[in-house]
Amino acid sequence: MYSYKSALMVFVAALATLVVSTLSVASEEVVIYSARNEQLIKPLFDTYTKETGVKVKFITDKAGPLMQRLKAEGKRTPADLFITVDAGNLWQAANFGLLQPANSSVLEKNIPEHLRDPGNQWYGLSIRARTIVYNTKNLKESDLSTYEDLADPKWKGRLCLRTSKKVYNQSLVGMMIAEHGVAKTEKIVKGWVKNLATRPFSNDTKMMQAVAAGQCDVGIANTYYYGRLLKKDANVPLKLFWPNQQSGGVHVNISGAGVTKHAKNSKGAIALLEWLSSEKAQQQFAASNMEYPANPDIKPVAVVASWGEFKANQINVNRAGELQVDAVKLMDRAGYK
Repeated sequence: MYSYKSALMVFVAALATLVVSTLSVASEEVVIYSARNEQLIKPLFDTYTKETGVKVKFITDKAGPLMQRLKAEGKRTPADLFITVDAGNLWQAANFGLLQPANSSVLEKNIPEHLRDPGNQWYGLSIRARTIVYNTKNLKESDLSTYEDLADPKWKGRLCLRTSKKVYNQSLVGMMIAEHGVAKTEKIVKGWVKNLATRPFSNDTKMMQAVAAGQCDVGIANTYYYGRLLKKDANVPLKLFWPNQQSGGVHVNISGAGVTKHAKNSKGAIALLEWLSSEKAQQQFAASNMEYPANPDIKPVAVVASWGEFKANQINVNRAGELQVDAVKLMDRAGYK
């Protein structure tokens, strides 16, 4: 006769099987909070799922709101991986205690030391150079030399910049502090402000359009914005210049990712990170936004390679985050709005 005890045992066994099955399915999923736009990352994740069978779920938003969400969710967060742009944002996420070390010999081999967190809490996945852009009708390449030179009075009324309120410029100035110290960097930034042709622009595209229109002769921008502008108008009278080639090198920043502190599937998140650092993924990840692969063994796509080679600054980009507050205060003192 089928007893109550037997029925209970069958029910418990079935429930255990269901739980194990559910956990197994969950372990085959990686959940991502991403500050990179969906059109840039979805094709990549689709490729990963096709190759590995691992499902990737993701939510996109700006870096700030995503970090606040991770803070608020704490141990309840479904996120396994946090992807964002700019080392300053990645440093903040680590500093807020939102990430955990992801120790991987694959990642350490593929991603250079200056493009990853010293404690392996995040890794760069693509490089964006913040370099000089100039009007080819008004300037020759030989007229240009360094970021510091743009503070010289000869550029008075000829310089355009993006607002200091954007993290890209905060990181640039932070890296300059790491290289030159506060006093010298402040003198340089004050020189920039004195040389401005007009008020700082809200974004790199508007700034470059002003340079192209002759409102100013020269500016500083992320390389991929230049690429986007060329896509719209191949005849725009602008060209990139690689400064500081006889000194520290071009200032570079990254987009990157780290495993969240309370990841339910940290092993799956690390596996995805490793794949993102591999040849095929690096080419696709960087090409989607006309950036440079973080893995030095991978060549950039043809359009990006056509902009020429350059020596990059080797200071760890983590310093951009560490010195972000100092950079903001410095720019405020210098009158850089």
